[in-house]
Amino acid sequence: MLSRIDPMVRLLLLAILLASVLPATGSARPVAHDVSNAAVFLLFLLNGLRLSRRDVMRGIGHWRFLISLALWSFAILALSGLAFSQIMAPVLPPLVALGFLYLGTLPSTVQSATAYSSMAGGNVALSVVAAALLNITGVFVSMPLFSVLGGGAQAAFGTDGLIKIIGVLILPFALGQILQSRLGAFVHAHPILIRWMDRIAIAMAVYVAFSGAVEEGIWQLLAFGSWAWLLIGLSGLLVVAYGGAWIVSGVLKLSREDRISFLYAGAHKSVAMGAPMALVLFPADSAGLILVPLLIYHLLQLVVSAPLANRLKASNPALVT
Repeated sequence: MLSRIDPMVRLLLLAILLASVLPATGSARPVAHDVSNAAVFLLFLLNGLRLSRRDVMRGIGHWRFLISLALWSFAILALSGLAFSQIMAPVLPPLVALGFLYLGTLPSTVQSATAYSSMAGGNVALSVVAAALLNITGVFVSMPLFSVLGGGAQAAFGTDGLIKIIGVLILPFALGQILQSRLGAFVHAHPILIRWMDRIAIAMAVYVAFSGAVEEGIWQLLAFGSWAWLLIGLSGLLVVAYGGAWIVSGVLKLSREDRISFLYAGAHKSVAMGAPMALVLFPADSAGLILVPLLIYHLLQLVVSAPLANRLKASNPALVT
């Protein structure tokens, strides 16, 4: 049974459990924070090594798809996140409610959006490039957008935030692109090792952030009723994300394969981007609470995506054997 659960989900649950029983607090917190930042640096270096410049240029050619997807992800879903944040504010702790806005401003996943697009018969090559380009854009856009849409003091995006983003996210990605000719072959020759390095870096960021939330008393702040409201809010956001992405792709008159790619890239939200970025930009105690909606949404999107992919595949006669 456990083997059927996505490895990333297992690692996230393990990180949350470990942070709950053995959080990094006191003098251990800055050490854990530095180790996590180093892991995030490595994560974005690997992303830079992995994403081919030729694939980026090829994907940019499908401008109608990419511009529409970017507007959907960073405008419509960001505003949806803001709306849900305001709706949930009376029934959730302020920082957890703010997490809906943070969730809405994030880019798509790369791995899971691509995997489920493949399962459903979508355009896999376009999924890879679209999700990757959204992640690159998200490094520059997500935090300023979060700040503009109402993050207030928690989202103040000044010089310090910009320096952190450049130093921990943009610089390693740029180095990866520069070193691609020397190290790219190694990355592509060891996909399992690289994938686990990715997962561990993300899990470390979640552990450090959630440790701060535990220290702030998250399990006391979120009673049973709060968890219920959180699930209701996230379920509503899932309906908007999946339903809206499918409708928009239809209005654009995309091919069925491209619609499926748009659906998954447009509905998924990236914990791989969200957790490290939150830890870089927010204090650990704030980051953990802000990340709660993203962590639950990530689990829910995986639960929804598999049966939806099977349904899309079964409804396409060309894929039924």
